[in-house]
Amino acid sequence: MLRIVLNALRTGVVTTRYPWEPSVPPDRFRGAPVFRAGSRLPPPSVCPTGAISERFDEQGRHVGLDLARCVFCGRCAEHPWQEAVTVGRDFELAARARDDLRIEVVADAPVAAAAPPASDSSADLSAVAVAEAEAGVKAEIRSVLGRSLHLRHLDAGSCNACDWELTALLNPVYDVRRLGIDFVASPRHADGVAITGPVTRNLETAVHRTFEAIPDPRLVIAVGACAASGGMVGEGYASAGGVDRVLPVDVYIPGCPPRPEAIIFGILVALGRLDARRALRTS
Repeated sequence: MLRIVLNALRTGVVTTRYPWEPSVPPDRFRGAPVFRAGSRLPPPSVCPTGAISERFDEQGRHVGLDLARCVFCGRCAEHPWQEAVTVGRDFELAARARDDLRIEVVADAPVAAAAPPASDSSADLSAVAVAEAEAGVKAEIRSVLGRSLHLRHLDAGSCNACDWELTALLNPVYDVRRLGIDFVASPRHADGVAITGPVTRNLETAVHRTFEAIPDPRLVIAVGACAASGGMVGEGYASAGGVDRVLPVDVYIPGCPPRPEAIIFGILVALGRLDARRALRTS
């Protein structure tokens, strides 16, 4: 016993200070790809999950990236596109809306050649309305849930990578309970559900029954690329695809798998304690 106490004193505090202090991922970490506008960007066929798309208009070729489908494999940043695509280190990617995980840039043309977007007062008003609605949602979440959250974790057909990252939240390094967040065994004791994996047909009923057992108001958090979009599995005879094909999703956390800090960020977004990612359009 004395040896354990002495070892604990020598080790000191190992718990991360995130989110109060920035977290620096290790060098080997792969975050969201960064597309450089005006450069030769890869075609959609390069991406194994179909996260890259393209369209054409008078400005030229537009290349889109769906972060919900991206598994951060880095294939789009390999030769001959390494000058046009950089594997980033951003992990704070959680969003409330699926469209906020889509990025689009104009490729194959100098950035300066693109005409500046005209001022659109209706778009400005729409952005203000969205911001006001989001503030109202945050206030309502705080009034109902306070600053704590109990989640029921549900594996809907994952490979267990995201499940291991969720388990890591309870270890001394991340200690998610310090933030008022905990995982419970029964959905009847939960405020929401964190779902991993694509929703397999065999577990579709279980997903519905778990959701219905959680008292109102309830949150649904899609953890990982498979839960956010179907990921590598996609939609087919054995899989319904992403969680939003079955349930209304409140927060999407992309990644394959998302690192623990990314999940913490997403849960705090669900609680209204941090701001979610917004849509990005670059021309």
